[in-house]
This record gives sequence, C-alpha cells and structure tokens, in this order.
Amino acid sequence: MIRQHYQLKEMALIEMGDFVGAVLKHLKKKSIPKVSIVGGFGKISKLAAGNLDLHSRKSTIDLNFLAELSGAKPYLKERIIQCNTSIEALQLCNRHGIDLGNLVCKKALEVAKAYVPQSVTLEVWAIDRDNQKIGFSGSHDFFNLTV
Repeated sequence: MIRQHYQLKEMALIEMGDFVGAVLKHLKKKSIPKVSIVGGFGKISKLAAGNLDLHSRKSTIDLNFLAELSGAKPYLKERIIQCNTSIEALQLCNRHGIDLGNLVCKKALEVAKAYVPQSVTLEVWAIDRDNQKIGFSGSHDFFNLTV
C-alpha cells in the first residue's frame, strides 16, 4: 500500500515485523530523514499504547486503552471494552462518528517520536487486511518536506 502511494521501489521498504522498537532505536544511529510506519490496526494500536514489541507473546491489544482514546461517552466506552478485536472496536467507533483509526495513528506517532531524533520526520498509517488505509497521522506532504 505505501509503496504504491509514494510510487517507491521495493528497495525503499524495510519490513520490521513486530519489532518497531528496534527499528526506532536504530534510527538514532542512522541519518534517515523520513520514515513511514505502516501496519495493521491492531499492531498500530499496540504501538499507540506504548508497546515497542508488537508480537502477541509480548503485547496485547488493550481495549480499555482504545476506549479511553476514543473519547466516547461511558456507555460506548463499555461497549468498546467488550469487543472481541481491535477491528470490531474500530467499526463500532466508526458507526458512532468517532475516527478511532486516526486517533490511534496520532497516538502511535507521539510514542514513536519519543524514540527518534527530532530530525527524523515520521508518519504512521494503519491499514486493514485489504491494505486499505484506515488511519493516518503525519504530514500529508511527507515526500515534499525538505530536510
């Protein structure tokens, strides 16, 4: 998805898997000016909650966190907490006019920025299983930024 969006060569992509923390820490040592973090909504929600190892053995999706982040009214927060998956919580929020996809990406971006030099421009994308964007935070002029 990101490759097509920015019309990048395959060589421009690094698959990090579940180890976003290792990638972010590595950026301290390299002079990479711009980074897009792209992942499934569940993985990005784990990053937003402050987890740097996104593997299911190391972190879980925190529905309480998603409920609080949503800013929903108490009855809806309770329904979010009762969801079986992060996608179910996302869909519930969407039906109630809450853009949880972008809220999660915004929070994930804040978490990621704490681990990289200020000189690194970051953006975060959440995608669904069909590689469609369901959330974004960062500069819309990402590749037009001067560094």
